Amino acid sequence: MRRELATIVCFVLVLFLVCPARGRINTETPLPLGAHLSERYTDDLDGLIKRRYVRVLTTLNKTNFFIYEGKFFGFEYSLLKEYENFLNRNIGKKELRIVLDFIPVTRGKLIEDLIKGYGDISAAGLTITPKRKRLVSFTQPYLTGIDELVVTHKGVPTLSTKEELSGKTVFVRKSSSYYESLLALNRGLRKVGKRPVRIRLADESLETEDILEMVNSGAVPITVADSNIAGIWAKIFPNIKVYHNIKLREGGQIAWMVRKENPKLRNSLNIFLRRYRKGTLLGNIYFNRYYKKNPWIKNPLSSGDFKKLSKLITLLKKYGSQYGFDWVLLLAMAYQESGLDQSKKNPSGAIGVMQVRPETARDKHVGIKNVERLENNIHAAVRYLAFLRDKYFSDPKIRARDRVRFALAAYNAGPANIGRARKLARKMGLNPDRWFRNVEIAVLRILGQETVRYVSNINKYYLIYRMAIEKQKAGPKLD
Repeated sequence: MRRELATIVCFVLVLFLVCPARGRINTETPLPLGAHLSERYTDDLDGLIKRRYVRVLTTLNKTNFFIYEGKFFGFEYSLLKEYENFLNRNIGKKELRIVLDFIPVTRGKLIEDLIKGYGDISAAGLTITPKRKRLVSFTQPYLTGIDELVVTHKGVPTLSTKEELSGKTVFVRKSSSYYESLLALNRGLRKVGKRPVRIRLADESLETEDILEMVNSGAVPITVADSNIAGIWAKIFPNIKVYHNIKLREGGQIAWMVRKENPKLRNSLNIFLRRYRKGTLLGNIYFNRYYKKNPWIKNPLSSGDFKKLSKLITLLKKYGSQYGFDWVLLLAMAYQESGLDQSKKNPSGAIGVMQVRPETARDKHVGIKNVERLENNIHAAVRYLAFLRDKYFSDPKIRARDRVRFALAAYNAGPANIGRARKLARKMGLNPDRWFRNVEIAVLRILGQETVRYVSNINKYYLIYRMAIEKQKAGPKLD
């Protein structure tokens, strides 16, 4: 038990980097999502101009695309907003402007959804590789000279060459260029009679920076990262070691992806990139802002109190068991709500580790007083979450995991809003009984990004916590 908790303490520290919740739902700054984002079409540039929309598939992270205090930032976002201006350079004042809509997806969807017609450009720091070129077309590169570097926890014995990865476990996403590079390394190792690298696949919802956090915590021993990403996070995470001399790929080129049947869009992007890629004045400004002097990346907090966390976990296990929830999910929810801080108070009136409103706790369906106390706060929150799940999302057509996701969304935004979103999802031709890639799209349209981000963050924290616990149960050491 103590080893399990120690790992979770470590994860609590590093997770403060990943955008903790800053209050309840915000409907004043919704994402510009419309019904066109649920449609499948593969128009080239002329068709997109007629539609007045270009859909950009991207991923949420602290360098490419993120939302801070209701505003959009990121290297990919900034560069493509300049492309939006480029597309509108001949548009008159009384004409409708062409708008770029940014659609956050997981890494594994960047190529799949592009080919299927759910997006028109994929932009997420994507390395040009032969495998990817067989599926899509790349623009000319806007970042060059990118190396794929080995990154380890500082407790891993020092490496001298990439061949010394033989027999070791390396953690990467299957959709990443790092995975392709490791497969190539394994082919070389087998030829000389050495054991291959043990490739452990990361969940596709995790960004490279998330995996670097996991290496920093000790839950993952080794990973691979692009040199521009590894460089900035090495300044933040004290427990990672970047091997600038061990390169799985040298001189990589990063570009945007479009469908093969969209040559006009590709040509337009190439004309733009000749003026704005890294090496040009504006390109250098954006590169330096997000990859060298990124003000949105903060240092992790110092160590927390072990006894406090131990008590919290005991209560989460107690009430998780009583109401049918995985206690690790409740831990992820508590982190999202308050950073595990029982003293936290929100201007909206929500208090405690689970950010419970006293009037909610007094409701006849909850009926728990004194939520200023840790145990009562947790009990009220879990009972209310169970009420939402069982009252509003009990339809047998809804899978158990989606019932929980809907309940989490309703906890954040209210059951009436999620009910409206499910109705809208049905009208949009989406599945009203599935959260990811279905009802969450309708929620974005109605309420903005807060609730979608809320559920997504809890899902991500849950994966990381669960992995930490499984690692401790298995008992492996850093290799």
